[in-house]
Amino acid sequence: MNAKKRKRIRILGKILFVLYVIFIIYFLIFSDWYGRTGEMQEYHYNLELFKEIRRFWEYRDQVGMFAMFTNLFGNVVIFVPFGFFMPMASRYRSFFSTVFYSFGLSLCVETFQLLTKVGSFDVDDLLLNTIGGLVGYLIFSMCAAVRRRHDHKKKTKNRRR
Repeated sequence: MNAKKRKRIRILGKILFVLYVIFIIYFLIFSDWYGRTGEMQEYHYNLELFKEIRRFWEYRDQVGMFAMFTNLFGNVVIFVPFGFFMPMASRYRSFFSTVFYSFGLSLCVETFQLLTKVGSFDVDDLLLNTIGGLVGYLIFSMCAAVRRRHDHKKKTKNRRR
């Protein structure tokens, strides 16, 4: 892959990353899903790790499969693009940087929810969001490895000519 094409991909990654961060902030803080349209009368928060995960799993028949799925897997899935685009758009491409920034963004969102009493602060969400960022990074790493292998084969093929 030539330098010009690599630069275009990096710019596209930065644009997608910014758009994704705007989307995630809107969805997690301002979206009218899950009662985020106004301040709650009685605010709930969770500081015990695995408490809400366990509760949603144990009461999945009562809360419904959709609520269980969106709470447990939605928190992971929503941060997968962050873990993918962050190393693509940044010079910080390491596993630890991606986990750190995934946790950092999630902590900012959860803290904002705690201070504004919109949504609810939940340490389980911090864990699930960070796992989502990690999954996104793993997908990015696999795609980068495939691209490098493809570029290497292309260079080797061109040298033989």
